Amino acid sequence: MEDSQSREPEQEQKKEKEHVPVKRQFKEILHTILYLLVLFTVTILFIRFVMQRTDVSGNSMLPMLEDGDSLLVDKISYRFKDPQRFDIVVFPFTQSEETFFIKRVIGLPGETVQITEDGRIWIDGEELEEHYGLEVIKDPGRAAEPVLLGEDEYFVIGDNRNNSLDSRREEVGNIHRDELIGRAWIRIFPFSNFGFIKHQ
Repeated sequence: MEDSQSREPEQEQKKEKEHVPVKRQFKEILHTILYLLVLFTVTILFIRFVMQRTDVSGNSMLPMLEDGDSLLVDKISYRFKDPQRFDIVVFPFTQSEETFFIKRVIGLPGETVQITEDGRIWIDGEELEEHYGLEVIKDPGRAAEPVLLGEDEYFVIGDNRNNSLDSRREEVGNIHRDELIGRAWIRIFPFSNFGFIKHQ
């Protein structure tokens, strides 16, 4: 009788020891799931409201940006301030899903933009001074006649002036304020060109 009684506590202790690792494993799995859930949520919020990665496809922004460049787009600045002239901005192309354009802001709300036959850009009757080397515009498109921008509209052009689909074309036209996703902020690839994007 004594032997059977002494064995019972030993068996109970063994069972308790077996349950301890199972509880620990469950806690570790639960902590890992919670950690990944929080990380996923923070990442989604970051991409949705703060920063977005964008790849450049095509040559419309040469020589500033090249085909294959990877950028981070600042999505929060325009919540606190208006886009400025010469900002490089990202916006969706309304005629093609999942297609985004990256261009330079030339005309601001309320201004009149016109491009003359000799390729010069005029804003409200004054020639625009640009401080970056660009080729002469050969086709002014719809801007051959004065384009009056609305209170929330912007006129954008690619730096590669003669190889860019931009506000000079009807299919792009003036860009509304709420269409702007954000401002190109930093180039993260290729690593040899890593650095902040120069807008002016």
